Amino acid sequence: MLQFPILETERLILRQIKQEDSREIYNYFSLEEVTKYYDLVSFTNINQAEELINRWNQRFERNQGIRWGITLKSENRVIGTCGFHSWMKNHHRSEIGYELTPQYWRKGIMTEAILKVVEFGFNNLELNRIEAFVEPENVNSRKVLERIEFREEGILREHFYWRNRFVDTAIYSILKKDFKEK
Repeated sequence: MLQFPILETERLILRQIKQEDSREIYNYFSLEEVTKYYDLVSFTNINQAEELINRWNQRFERNQGIRWGITLKSENRVIGTCGFHSWMKNHHRSEIGYELTPQYWRKGIMTEAILKVVEFGFNNLELNRIEAFVEPENVNSRKVLERIEFREEGILREHFYWRNRFVDTAIYSILKKDFKEK
């Protein structure tokens, strides 16, 4: 991809994340409720947000992944992100990741964003399989995936070492042939 794709849904614009978004990214990544199930520690300074934005944009420039900033159409402020990493082009597979500012939880926003990103992955990136790894206790994230018809394939025992402990993860996936555009 030469140019970063902008995606649009009924309520959202999904766009490239810029350094000007670092304050919003910092604000929600500094909250323990957001990072509790995330593979990074809560931010303590804005430089961490700037570095994360750089990593996401470098992955895009290197054609290794893509991460969209989620914004409401009514405002251009990033309220979360969603995108692909661990992209294995030769296997037509990628992992999806996402997070959202808590004030927008339980409003269908993440479901709406993920649906559009999954559609883009199947239709534009030649993906056949999209995976998600979720801690079993992260019930809300599991519900979002199930609403989109990701299937749980099982539990990977002690799959990650995180915060001084081994962590199980539930693996979810959706295949192109099973995806129904909404």
